[in-house]
Amino acid sequence: MSDQRTAGKAWVMVALLFGFMMINFADKVIVGLAGVPIMTDLQLTPKQFGLVGSSFFFLFSVSAIVTGFLVDRIHSKWALLAMGLIWALVQFPMLGKVGIETLIVCRIVLGAGEGPAYPVALHATYKWFPDDRRALPGAIISQGASIGVIIVVPILTWIITNYSWHYAFGSLGVVGLLWVLLFAIFGEEGPDVAARSAKADTLDRLPYRSLLLSPTNLASWCSYFGAYFGLALVLSWFTPWLIKALGFSQSVAGQLTALPFLVGFFVVIGGGWVSESMMRRGYSSRAARGVLTGAALIVGGLALLAAPFVASVALKIVLVLIGVALPSIVYPISPAILAEITPPSQRGAMLGINSAVGTSAGIIAPYLMGSVIEGAASTVEGYSLGFSICGVVTLVGGVIGLLFLRPESQRARFDIVKSAAVQAT
Repeated sequence: MSDQRTAGKAWVMVALLFGFMMINFADKVIVGLAGVPIMTDLQLTPKQFGLVGSSFFFLFSVSAIVTGFLVDRIHSKWALLAMGLIWALVQFPMLGKVGIETLIVCRIVLGAGEGPAYPVALHATYKWFPDDRRALPGAIISQGASIGVIIVVPILTWIITNYSWHYAFGSLGVVGLLWVLLFAIFGEEGPDVAARSAKADTLDRLPYRSLLLSPTNLASWCSYFGAYFGLALVLSWFTPWLIKALGFSQSVAGQLTALPFLVGFFVVIGGGWVSESMMRRGYSSRAARGVLTGAALIVGGLALLAAPFVASVALKIVLVLIGVALPSIVYPISPAILAEITPPSQRGAMLGINSAVGTSAGIIAPYLMGSVIEGAASTVEGYSLGFSICGVVTLVGGVIGLLFLRPESQRARFDIVKSAAVQAT
């Protein structure tokens, strides 16, 4: 296969996986977008609604780890098709009359199906691109999430406002089935599969203990967790915050819900481009990936901490947008760092574990926010305290990332381990 034809197929896969992530995040954001109607119809307290938001992540991390190991042994295409089918089918029960129990069960199943989505999508993409060319396609795929939300939020808001939140869920199921059909026809496995399967050299592996306990990997977990804490809050609570704390209508709040994802789109695409450009110009991965990630989280955390102390509604929204969007640069860069230090035969598992640990913030953040709101003297104070807690978590993740994301040093240590293994044989 010619290089030009391979490159063309690579970007077709990027486009398909971009659509994959569009649906993924539309599925995530629908509960927050319909939060107030759902709470009203089902008579849910803030804590109960927070439980609904957190339930999505109950099996999210476990599924990401299990599937991460699985895609090191099977073609990524089959895993992606199975996930897409689960996402679509689990939306259709929402078309009928449901209670909180059905809603929670469906969100748990959906979370199990979506947990591996991003790491598996990146794993499939990395099979088509060399290390120094991965940041941009990774950024594009990750921002399928933002574009998905930007495109579908007005449509879903219109459906919720004019019809019912039940129909909004059903429409996502239909779109999911269409993607499954397209990917079954056009999706392909990357060319590095044949090269990997032809290699039986056990020295192209490292002990998982060494990989998992390496400072760079642990720092990646912390920075990912710090960034995802804010994203999890936005998915469940941004629209209710706009309505209950800031006084916007459902229609206006629904339109504003796209803002974090719109800002995140430019942050991640721009950040991925800057990181890749720095790598090409000879900057170290430590600078182009580690420092860039840590600094973004630190600024985001400080913005969230400042948000409760400003009086202007517009400035509050701007600070929250900075706080949750700027750290999103971690989503394409953290996996690129791990792919840089991990043997290809173990990459799927490590990316899955990284995503699992980072996204476990989603189990905590929505329920914590609901509990804080319910226990606060007022709704406004509850939201302010919740965003402040998020700011601290993001800030700590950024400091750890800034100090310990050192891919070159980690790779050098792993090379020593491999050399010692070769000599021992």
